[in-house]
Amino acid sequence: MDNEKYNRNISLLCPTCGCNQFEYEGVDETIEMVKCASCGRELTKDELIQENSENISEHVKEMGGQIVKDLAKEFKESLKAAFRGSKYIRIN
Repeated sequence: MDNEKYNRNISLLCPTCGCNQFEYEGVDETIEMVKCASCGRELTKDELIQENSENISEHVKEMGGQIVKDLAKEFKESLKAAFRGSKYIRIN
C-alpha cells in the first residue's frame, strides 16, 4: 500500500476572518504563537488547531474511508492471487 497517497495538507483558518495566512516567529517546530496576517488575531498553536478541529476531523474521516476501501481492494486482490487456479474456491 502506498502511504504517500494518504498524506494531506490541511489549511488552518483564522476563526475570526477565515484567512489561512499567519505570521509567526521561529523556524523550527516550537512555534507557540501565531498571528493572523489579515485581522491580526493572535492565538497559540494549540488554540488554532482546536478552532480547526472540525475541519481536521472531516479530513481524517475522509482519509479513513479511502484507506478502508483501498485495504479491502488490496485484500480481495491478495485472496484472488492466493486461490488462483483452484477449482473449488472462487472469489468475485
